[in-house]
Amino acid sequence: MRLEDYWGVGPKTSERLRATLGVDRAVTAIESADIRALTEAGISRGRATRILRRANGEAGMDLLATRDARNVYDDLLSLAEEYAVTHHAGDRIRVLTPLTDREAVESRLDDVLAAREAWAGLSESDRENVLSAFETYDEAGGTERAAVETALTLREAGLSGGPFDALSDVDPAALREAAGALGRVEDGEVAAGVDEELDRLRNRLADAESLEGSAFDLIDTIREGGVRNLDDFRGAFVEYVASETDLTRGEVESATTDDAVDAADFVSSSLRNLVADLREQAEAREETVAEDLSGAVESAREDIDTAVSATDDIAFALSLARFAEAHDLVRPELVADGLAVRDARNLTLSGDIQPITYAVGRHSLSPAAELSAGATRGAGGARAGGFGDDDPPETPPSGDRVTVLTGANSGGKTTLLETLCQITLLASMGLPVPAREAEVALVDSVVFHRRHASFNAGVLESTLKSIVPPLTEEGRALMLVDEFEAITEPGRAADLLNGLVQLSVDHDALGVYVTHLADDLSPLPDAARIDGIFAEGLTQDLDLRVDYQPRFGTVGKSTPEFIVSRLVANARGRAERQGFEALAGAVGEEAVQRTLSDVRWQEN
Repeated sequence: MRLEDYWGVGPKTSERLRATLGVDRAVTAIESADIRALTEAGISRGRATRILRRANGEAGMDLLATRDARNVYDDLLSLAEEYAVTHHAGDRIRVLTPLTDREAVESRLDDVLAAREAWAGLSESDRENVLSAFETYDEAGGTERAAVETALTLREAGLSGGPFDALSDVDPAALREAAGALGRVEDGEVAAGVDEELDRLRNRLADAESLEGSAFDLIDTIREGGVRNLDDFRGAFVEYVASETDLTRGEVESATTDDAVDAADFVSSSLRNLVADLREQAEAREETVAEDLSGAVESAREDIDTAVSATDDIAFALSLARFAEAHDLVRPELVADGLAVRDARNLTLSGDIQPITYAVGRHSLSPAAELSAGATRGAGGARAGGFGDDDPPETPPSGDRVTVLTGANSGGKTTLLETLCQITLLASMGLPVPAREAEVALVDSVVFHRRHASFNAGVLESTLKSIVPPLTEEGRALMLVDEFEAITEPGRAADLLNGLVQLSVDHDALGVYVTHLADDLSPLPDAARIDGIFAEGLTQDLDLRVDYQPRFGTVGKSTPEFIVSRLVANARGRAERQGFEALAGAVGEEAVQRTLSDVRWQEN
């Protein structure tokens, strides 16, 4: 295959890859998603990642219909990459793409969750041993020996099932012997200490080479002994070399030359002959030892090849398993239609977070009445701020294909959109999701559009060009669109939002549209509903208290009196306070005073 046939590989990139890797190695790097090989060839990491994503999952990338959807996708992979146990596993995570085949999604879920279960069952010491083995494997550059030793560590830790099945049938005794044999050969040479005779020959050779490098000093030393003729010089030479090396006089004598023209010629020729003889002996012995070692390796060749091929796959699965465990992710149920989550969490938030229950389309989430109050709390702990009813949220209505989400500023509406986007993308990649329960349909495009506060016709046009085509093209879209009123005047924004809701229903899409213009909307289609998020007051620190769980079929309120109350309480001077009190009269002075009284009551 030509390098230029891969997406993103133009003439300059192709020429660089040819010059640094060669065509065959470059193709192998692209096909195996080897980011490191491409970056070492001079391709930027970002470009290498984009090339490999398209090369290994181009159809799946079409799911990401907007820039914001792509940003969420990048953020998810960056987060998952933090749990990679090897560099190559991290590279493979970076180039994960949405899958277009349901069986492939289910298969990856099977592997990741099997790996997670196996990882969860390890003791702390076994976990440390496994991670240390992968670290050594990485540092060794993924050599056969490192792969074999890692495979042995995985077996000894008791990892089995799913992605570990490949190691179930290997012979551990043969692998240990092979690891030893592989360890005795370094860069194609038999290592020191492996064979006593080879070490002795190498030492002799080293001594002879040292003498050869100081031949003129050797001549001076012999002459200082008072030799009178060539025969005496020859005898003194043999005696001296034998004394300086582990060689007999006969071995040195056999290397001397008979046709030297003078002493210098005699010494240099004789030492050259001696070095050549000793090198030949050492190489012959090394060849014999290497053949014996290779015999042990070849007898376990099939098991070695299995270990080598399995190690990278297991590292990949374990990396995703650690990601799933760290964030308490669960298997989503893949459904024909709809998106529904119970106690969903946004992976970009930290600390005590309030899990959210929400749904669009048909679903069969467990009835809220069957859930205990404690069960509504996710891994993040208590509901944000520690307020609100302890009863679990009601189950979302089933069947509404589109919702209009309204309510308080800073009420988590955009975060809810992002959470739904995260869950949809994770499920499409065959990964578990951050929720206690989730039903996810595999859609053809995810249209996530955050609020971009830029009020001009160009932004409106580009936004519509970004979100409408995926909705109207063949396939099913998930529309997650935030605050249209931020990019055009409110009256026209309401008209556009009505049109988008109707268009979504007409094209059988799923959609959540965030707006503050619920009162300005025309009657919605029967397949749509309005939900609301409510602010409930201020904390004693004057932070806004919000119940982030939407109330279904209810218009949420922005409640500006809470914000004005905070401004009145925090006013830095009399004039400033009077200004904010004037605003309090405009938004409802009684409500502002009631809010301030509630705050004072909390302080006491």
